[in-house]
Amino acid sequence: MPTALHTSSLGSLTLLARGKVRDNYAVGKDRILMVASDRLSAFDVILGEPIPGKGKLLTQMALFWFDKLGPKGANICPNHLTGEAPESVVTPAEVPQVEGRSMLVKRLRPLPVEAVVRGYLAGSGWKEYQHHGAVCGVPLPAGLQNASRLPAPIYTPAAKAAVGEHDENISFERTVEMVGQELATRMRDISIALYQTACAIALPKGIIIADTKFEFGLDNEGTLTLMDEVLTPDSSRFWPQESYREGINPPSYDKQFVRDWLEQVQIDGKPWSKTPPAPRVPNEIIARTAAKYQEALTRLSA
Repeated sequence: MPTALHTSSLGSLTLLARGKVRDNYAVGKDRILMVASDRLSAFDVILGEPIPGKGKLLTQMALFWFDKLGPKGANICPNHLTGEAPESVVTPAEVPQVEGRSMLVKRLRPLPVEAVVRGYLAGSGWKEYQHHGAVCGVPLPAGLQNASRLPAPIYTPAAKAAVGEHDENISFERTVEMVGQELATRMRDISIALYQTACAIALPKGIIIADTKFEFGLDNEGTLTLMDEVLTPDSSRFWPQESYREGINPPSYDKQFVRDWLEQVQIDGKPWSKTPPAPRVPNEIIARTAAKYQEALTRLSA
């Protein structure tokens, strides 16, 4: 198993922020170096044990999707990539921390909304549907089961939260209040188009994308731009098509595998409270999670 990078340390650049997974560094005033660590978060809590090689797999997958959905592919909307080599902005000694796990991107003004698209009923959406017949306020037909495919993808945005806090599901009307009617509408429509296009690419490779989330920012001209990661196992729910059965939780390529394990963990005879500190993740779970991430990328890029 490769050596894990839990936290990067680049003395040649100014650290802007550490997220759940990514460490962001300023490159001048107009660019950011995003370094994908091997940290793993679940239920908005950063786990103590990294997944070796995960950051490189996430970066390769994100670059795959930026290529498929960007100007050279479906050309749905601009993205934040500069096309410049991340290794070019650090010292030679720092290259090993950056190589293969980083993106040099445009510095944008992030919008405070996570654009979530769901094509299947799963996870918290399934739980909410059972009680209310709706997901995040979006009414759905009666009689759906766990993992049912929805009649059409639904847009269920969330307000971004600080690290360690839970994102808050919000209505489309609330996003209009936050960013304005035009931007809210474009985010929704572009997100659904990105999701539908990605599904059409992934399904022939044997992968169902049950749901995903996108993040957007504005450049200096006010152009809506896709940013951060895109369609990775950290931001999406991936199911192997051959194992999919309506009515049951399909096995997953993403960190749902870790979530399921955490849901069963007992601490002093009680379920984990989903607040720090997280339970220690056994080596077997770490190895199996790394293998799932690798299999997803291998399938997509085959």
